[in-house]
Amino acid sequence: MNILNSKFFLFVLLLLILGCVPEINAQKKIDNLKDLIQYVDPMIGTAKMGHTYPGATVPFGSVQLSPETDTIAYGLNGKYNGDVYKYCAGYQYEDKTIVGFSHTHFSGTGHSDLGDFLIMPTTGKLELNPGVASKPESGYRSAFSHSTEKAEPAYYSVLLEDHNIKAELTATTRVGMHQYTFPKSDEAHIILDLTSGIYNYDKKNVWTFVRVENDTLITGYRQTSGWARTRTVYFAMSFSKPIKSYGQAAQEKSVYRGFWGRFDQTKNFPEMAGQNLKLFFDFNTEEGEKIKIKMALSPVSSASALENMKKEVPDWDFEKVKKQSQEVWNQELNKIQIETLQKEDLVNFYTAMYHAFLGPTEYMDADRNYKGLDMNVHKAENFTNYTSYSLWDTYRALHPLFNIVQPKRNSDMISSMLAHSDQSVHKMLPIWSHYANENWCMIGYHSVAVVADAIVKGNTNFDPEKALQACVNTAKVPYYDGLEYYMKKGYVPEDKNGASVSKTLEYAYDDWAIAQAAKKLGKTEIYDEFIERSKNYKNVYDAKTGFMRPKLNDGSFKKEFDPLDTHGQGFIEGNSWNYSLYVPQDPTEMIKMMGGNDLFNVRLDSLFSMNLPDKYFENTEDITREGIIGNYVHGNEPSHHVVYLYNWTNSPWKAQDKIRMILKKMYRNGADGLGGNDDFGQMSAWYIFSSLGFYPVAPGSEDYALGSPLVKNAIFNLENGKTFEVETVNQSDKNVFVSKVLLNGKQIHQPFLKHSDVISGGKITFYMSNKPNKKNY
Repeated sequence: MNILNSKFFLFVLLLLILGCVPEINAQKKIDNLKDLIQYVDPMIGTAKMGHTYPGATVPFGSVQLSPETDTIAYGLNGKYNGDVYKYCAGYQYEDKTIVGFSHTHFSGTGHSDLGDFLIMPTTGKLELNPGVASKPESGYRSAFSHSTEKAEPAYYSVLLEDHNIKAELTATTRVGMHQYTFPKSDEAHIILDLTSGIYNYDKKNVWTFVRVENDTLITGYRQTSGWARTRTVYFAMSFSKPIKSYGQAAQEKSVYRGFWGRFDQTKNFPEMAGQNLKLFFDFNTEEGEKIKIKMALSPVSSASALENMKKEVPDWDFEKVKKQSQEVWNQELNKIQIETLQKEDLVNFYTAMYHAFLGPTEYMDADRNYKGLDMNVHKAENFTNYTSYSLWDTYRALHPLFNIVQPKRNSDMISSMLAHSDQSVHKMLPIWSHYANENWCMIGYHSVAVVADAIVKGNTNFDPEKALQACVNTAKVPYYDGLEYYMKKGYVPEDKNGASVSKTLEYAYDDWAIAQAAKKLGKTEIYDEFIERSKNYKNVYDAKTGFMRPKLNDGSFKKEFDPLDTHGQGFIEGNSWNYSLYVPQDPTEMIKMMGGNDLFNVRLDSLFSMNLPDKYFENTEDITREGIIGNYVHGNEPSHHVVYLYNWTNSPWKAQDKIRMILKKMYRNGADGLGGNDDFGQMSAWYIFSSLGFYPVAPGSEDYALGSPLVKNAIFNLENGKTFEVETVNQSDKNVFVSKVLLNGKQIHQPFLKHSDVISGGKITFYMSNKPNKKNY
């Protein structure tokens, strides 16, 4: 073999080796890695309203392999017994039983879907019904204890007590890997419940199909009609040990009509189809024997799922997969290296980074094929395709965070949005989309803010002019959620379209974002049109009451009005007190409109100090009490920028102690440590930015508002190879005020920082004090 051939051989060998690791975007490796995985606690947010899941996944992974504690909405009586909102992520910390382990989950959302391909190992008498939590022996579910439960990035384990089986989970981008340690048994089973799902309270399982290819390989698909109206996920499932026997639960006779009725399909029949498929695979096991399972997913076909499996997990080394996936996590977490005074703050920060990097999720096969919004197969030629865009939440801080620490991914996410627009009949960018579906959830068209923020900040590994045109198209679809009235009247009338004030305000902000992108690209006509539209917030401001207020089609304000009420008052996820402060695009004009600095300061002060009477809650235990400080609702995103509005007044120091208070009250260690839904990383992104001392009040602007950093020191390891450092002097829990700020050694006298200052590298130093500097920095 000559030297050229040997080099070629080594090159091919290297490609084969690289093909075995979890797929991530090609990025500069970070030197001097710290062990940051130890500070991540995936259990944070799994109690109450956090709606996070504790299972195994990789950054932005297609597979989220996690336990379900009670997602089965139908009990033994066949009637609805569940609380779907409570189980948006499939897991609640307070529960005592586990139903099984499924492969797809949303993180921190306020709506449910997914929960595909539930697997449960059991021993003894075969049960194909999950049973009920109060009587786990009535089905295949099992009791468990948190004392035997372990959750880490890319790893989860627990002892299933009723079956004495240790369950362990890990994952790559497209493959979930299970490892079950069994006792000695002649009746060991693996249940595959294809009826189970997190959105199944009205029986939305449409159809499932399974083929037993051989004694270790199963393929098929599952089609559902839940939040996503038509969603199909394909799978390939491989066992480390040959199956002894297999079968399915008997289905209704209509499934077996005609020719198929000549076969007994309940036992060892290799093709199975129906709405209610529940499969079992039988084994004999020795004491301590491990049965491993690889479950690969695809949006395109079971053949593609099998190819994904071959590429990402070609062997059966569970520990190797776990190690490689955790190394990927450690690289991502090291993009921001911090020092804090207390370990609790390290745990909060790196768990927030972990949650922030769970979505959007990759949505394409290893060969880059994916199913589009038009239900056809497309290829992501020059970008990684992503899905699951909770944009009403994440445009505020998550995507701006990505523009700093995940710029390549954020640019690819925008390319994915542009593909969505190309495939849309409406030629609209996504509103809330996942798995080749548009769900039309929440209000506004905030994808334009994500696009504009990237354009203004120069992160455009996509066609910016095409992206701007997609923004303009999206903002001009007349039949979308009151837009026809908004474009004609400058506001949405409450008697024509509900939540009208919230919609008017959010459309106005989005229009401002479009104007900023147009300005950056030199498109004067588009800028002029949309900067004028961005002033429409003034049309729902009532100077007599000092509040944003619903207006009727005839131009008059609605007479019945209570600024503290959230029901039927023209708002969504907030009241007039909250939304009257939602003019992030023009705080200076808003403050002037509301009476100037002194009156506005009093207004902000009152927001944090007032007490809401019980009558504004459905009951004293109402879930909306979570995440509230006074009338400041941190658990709902419209308030996330509010504390930073002090920076536009003559008292920016008033924001500083309040930011530190929110950081401590709304984010804690423990399962109930989140003061509301994490909302696919938005709550976590707020924590990350605020801990570091600055926040993007208006995405689409290059400016960040300065606050009060919680960290002692932080270093951003940027993708461009540069570093940006945040340093604090005299940091303590009592020194929550900022006496002065230096940027690259020079004092700054305005409470703002530019994105270019961060991304070009440098250092910002906050001098902390226990007394406010009421004059200036």
